[in-house]
Amino acid sequence: MTQEKPTEQHLNQDVQLDLYRRQAEVRVFEKRAYDLFLQNLVKGTSHLSLGQEAIAAGFGTAMRGDDYTFATYRGHAHTLVRGVPMAAVMGELLGRESGLMAGKGGSMHLTSVEHGVMGSYAIVGAHLPIAVGAAWSAQYRESGQAAVCFFGDGATNIGAFHEALNLAAVWRLPVVFVCENNLYMEYTPIAAVTAVPRPAADRAAAYGLEPLVVDGNDVEAVYGVARTALERARAGAGPSLVEALTYRHGGHSRADPGKYRPAAEVEEWLARDPVTGYRERLLGRGIPAKILDDIDTEVRAAVDAATEAAKSASAPAPERLLSQVWTDGGSSWRN
Repeated sequence: MTQEKPTEQHLNQDVQLDLYRRQAEVRVFEKRAYDLFLQNLVKGTSHLSLGQEAIAAGFGTAMRGDDYTFATYRGHAHTLVRGVPMAAVMGELLGRESGLMAGKGGSMHLTSVEHGVMGSYAIVGAHLPIAVGAAWSAQYRESGQAAVCFFGDGATNIGAFHEALNLAAVWRLPVVFVCENNLYMEYTPIAAVTAVPRPAADRAAAYGLEPLVVDGNDVEAVYGVARTALERARAGAGPSLVEALTYRHGGHSRADPGKYRPAAEVEEWLARDPVTGYRERLLGRGIPAKILDDIDTEVRAAVDAATEAAKSASAPAPERLLSQVWTDGGSSWRN
């Protein structure tokens, strides 16, 4: 599989602005979630992907509407880029009745089958075999759908990672595995516990796959590799394993200030901010600042509206606890 970074000539202005808007939406939404957490309005913990927006935006723009997404507990971005309404996601973070899961799932369990968002998973690596199952279903039904499975660098040391890669390769399933390598598995540098420099790409050969490494802070590079991998999946050529190099601006979760990271390292990556960097690139290509400013204004207004809608929604009623246990919406045991 040949990686070819798309150039300005390959991307029309609509695609470029879509890539910018999706990154801006995730950035502003997650900054608001951070503020609401400090006000004790976001229930439970949360894991933000500030600094990693380009990966979700690039894949979200390249995916078909009926494709499947599988994400980790750091899954706000992957959910929003599939078109899930902001108000529903914000309502879920605040534990409100209006939330995506009626306030029962919280930040780490966002799911919307309607949008192909097949869950965000708190157990590291647990969702990779499930993504393989979804891809197998698509292959069996000849639907042309693909499954995209996001996971962190820490998951590459989990047994399920290797089992999923092996089965997907043997059966040539339409699945794209995307390792978001932000250099840390929770609080531990990935390099301290992994024998190879690239925890995902360096293991691709073991499953007959090409090692693919992409700059995860360059949304156009991510979009390019996503399109190629998805085309390969739909053509019956089997899975791809993409390692996207990136960095989270904050700690592992809202409870973690991230002080274990060297200051120079943090400063270096902050200077490579994917959102502001892409804005500068678009301005350099001659796109008027007003167009980008208008997008920023629209995004802030949308996040404001989602925030107010979530704040004004009621808490879920106690009887909600016994609903949606089974697919028929109820909780009664069936024999």
